[in-house]
Amino acid sequence: MQFQPQGADQRGAQALEWCGDNLRILDQRYLPEEALWIECRDALPVAEAIRDGAVQGAAAVGIAAAYGIALAARRIGQAADWPQALSADFALLAAARPSAEHLGWALRMLQDRLRRPLGVTADVPALLADAAVAIHTSDEEASRAMAKLGMQVIRRHDRQPQALLTFGHGSALGVIRAAHGAGLVSRVEVCASYPADAGAIPHLELGQNDLPAVLHADAAVAHLMKVANPSWVVVGAERIAGNGDVVNAIGTYGLAVLAMHHGLRFMVVASSASIDLTLETADDVELGDVLAGQGGQPLFDVTPADLIDVIVTEKGIIERPDQARVAELLSPRRLH
Repeated sequence: MQFQPQGADQRGAQALEWCGDNLRILDQRYLPEEALWIECRDALPVAEAIRDGAVQGAAAVGIAAAYGIALAARRIGQAADWPQALSADFALLAAARPSAEHLGWALRMLQDRLRRPLGVTADVPALLADAAVAIHTSDEEASRAMAKLGMQVIRRHDRQPQALLTFGHGSALGVIRAAHGAGLVSRVEVCASYPADAGAIPHLELGQNDLPAVLHADAAVAHLMKVANPSWVVVGAERIAGNGDVVNAIGTYGLAVLAMHHGLRFMVVASSASIDLTLETADDVELGDVLAGQGGQPLFDVTPADLIDVIVTEKGIIERPDQARVAELLSPRRLH
């Protein structure tokens, strides 16, 4: 069994190739200079790739973790108690990037699959592989939905081509592509992000899609907002709290403050799997989980909901997010 994403809107998801008995990960630390692939045949190298930043994008991290569990099950082969047999692998992958709610969500999906009746003759490694592929496929569908919804939000405010500013990896790029395809984007200002000049990757990808994109150092953002006058700042998210606060790559909070000062609209694009209703606010996330990067350097920060104009998910949009609006989006009574 082999699975490659078809037309996914996120480079992270495109950079994962499931080959049935191994997972190939495009190491994004070396892009755009080199295209180096990591071959993973067990959960440990997948966890290392997530922890070390070879996998970029919150959704891609979750997908990779799901495949990591499928690989661990192949290593075990057979077990009388599958949840117990895989407990160390689940813990290993969960600890690789605890800030990413999508990772936790993907692992919970596989744990739920193991809790269902399996039957004596069930091929559990194959079942888990199928579940991981389903997560990967659903992410593609979610990406397309978010791209369309985000484009419609931009169109509602801007009928003529405008400049956009983006930061980091993930779902934001799908929205930008869709908006450009609809004739709503004149150029894209891409901000480099810590660590490892991660802005170079979305800049490369946007350029490959013939979008007029320019890469800037994050120190130039305030001046850029003043002179380039972009209409939107578009970012992704690692985790979204119940009140709409957003955990994302370090520097996102600063962008939101600057956007408010300059009168720019601020859009967060993330799948509903990134929403963590167990967190009343993002300040409830332990700093050790969010801010302790390699060498003690911060990797993530918290952007308060009152600095965010709209959150775009595959389930719909949340304008001026707060606790009630976030809960309404996820309500089972909500009509889609």
